[in-house]
Amino acid sequence: MTGPVRVGVLGCAGIARRRMLPAFHACPDTQLVAVASRDEAKARDTAREFGCAAVRGYPALLERGDIDAVYVPLPAALHATWTEAALRAGKHVLAEKPLTTEPASTEALAALAASGGLALMENVMFVHHPQHAVVRRLLADGAIGEIRAFHAAFTVPRPPDGDIRHDPALGGGALWDTGVYPVRAALHLLGEDLRVAGSLLVPGGPGDAVDIAGTALLRTARGAGAHLTFGLDHAYRSSYEIWGSEGSLTVDRAFTPPADHVPRIRLARRTGTEEITTGPDDQVLRTVTAFARAVRAGAPLEAASLRQAALLDELARRAPDARVPAR
Repeated sequence: MTGPVRVGVLGCAGIARRRMLPAFHACPDTQLVAVASRDEAKARDTAREFGCAAVRGYPALLERGDIDAVYVPLPAALHATWTEAALRAGKHVLAEKPLTTEPASTEALAALAASGGLALMENVMFVHHPQHAVVRRLLADGAIGEIRAFHAAFTVPRPPDGDIRHDPALGGGALWDTGVYPVRAALHLLGEDLRVAGSLLVPGGPGDAVDIAGTALLRTARGAGAHLTFGLDHAYRSSYEIWGSEGSLTVDRAFTPPADHVPRIRLARRTGTEEITTGPDDQVLRTVTAFARAVRAGAPLEAASLRQAALLDELARRAPDARVPAR
């Protein structure tokens, strides 16, 4: 492929308008061609804002010959349907997290993409921020000795009652929304041999229809424990801490730092505490750049996304009184 990757967007969700469409527009490796909505007026308003074409309905966008790849920012329960439709239309896909709410569906989409030489990528943006590469390097260099424990939290204030995150039919609930972040952080920093040791999902929201909060306990093959907290009715928290045999590492604003945020990684050891500062960076733009690179390579879905899907499913199934759809 020569020239920028030509991108179409299926839907006008808030995350698309606030973060992803500006990044597609700004990235030299992508060209924002069209945005689709079932609401023609909404498509026109969004397209006007970003200087691209407006399309009524998702199938019409997938039929366009001037689009190489699509971004899917729809509710979680719709990701599998429209990702499959896009792949069958010969389009590369960047889909919001979680890619699906069932491991079998995630595996099937990965296989479908691979069979067509198409890139499939889950939009987990924080893993592209350089601060986490610094943490991984410190761990590999033995800065805190052997890893003993990992604590991560991602919690946000309560959404309005009509928000889709309160709707179980659309894949709502804390596990599928905020739980993805600490689970993926554990995979990113501890490795993919994690196993579920325990799970708790707390019902809440209008009519107690979904899980509004949760806690997960994972373990590595070497015995390190990962304690994860997530929620949709909390004070904001976005952080993780890794404890080792000789020290600890702490990262605040770990998952959704703004582009102008200056990351500070605290490294505490017996000899004292130091603060490692990295430069500000735009993880949204980095993600879009990574997707363009994946499109050119026809890259398969990352193994971490497949393992993440399995862990999230097991956390849902093992939680007592979970408010998640039975499957």
